[in-house]
Amino acid sequence: MGWEALAYWGKDATRLERLTGGVANDVWRVRIDGRLAIARLGTRSDADLGWEMGLLQHLDRNGMTVPVPIPTVDGRLFVDGLVVMRYLEGGPPETERDWRRVADTLRELHWLTQDWPQRPGWRSSTDLLKTDRGTRIDLTAMPAEGVARCRAAWARLAGRRTCVVHGDANPRNILMTEDRVALIDWDESHVDVPDLDLELPHNAADLDPDAWDIAHQASAAWEAAVCWKDDLSVRRLAEVRAV
Repeated sequence: MGWEALAYWGKDATRLERLTGGVANDVWRVRIDGRLAIARLGTRSDADLGWEMGLLQHLDRNGMTVPVPIPTVDGRLFVDGLVVMRYLEGGPPETERDWRRVADTLRELHWLTQDWPQRPGWRSSTDLLKTDRGTRIDLTAMPAEGVARCRAAWARLAGRRTCVVHGDANPRNILMTEDRVALIDWDESHVDVPDLDLELPHNAADLDPDAWDIAHQASAAWEAAVCWKDDLSVRRLAEVRAV
């Protein structure tokens, strides 16, 4: 159906401007019932989208600022891969103080989602110690030596508690104002060890040297695996120590 599905949000629903930066989805600024919103069209399954939309509703109910899904006229949260979400204002973090606020927000996410079920089809970093594939990750496509290095980094996370991680808390996915921090683009969110979210500029999460090293190595390994083989993934793999 594609973008024709936007009509389910009302006869006056209109696409206004394509937004850049997305890789897996086609993202537009739209107008729904006279209000600005963000619409995202992709190929995720209904189960996957149901997990993501349910997560965003849970976080919104508990006081976090997230792109809450806007239902269709008949109450659905997505139609044929299309979701429409609340439009949020703000700018990226710039200062050390800003990043400390981001760290606090990520820890709030982690606290609110302890024991959350895994996103359908996904695997956590520690799951990948024993399996080769999970959604966008295919370890068989990587050099065997690189896989060994990634698994050595993830093995340091074994036995830790899990929760939902945002999975891509870079400045493009953070919209800040004076009174709140909003996390957007939850396409990479899944259940994992919270350390994967805490490799932040200025060591904003106040990790001690050993904890920082664990978070840095595990995060670099994850980004290498999930993006393999683009330029970023090659650079990140180079940061993961040899076994």
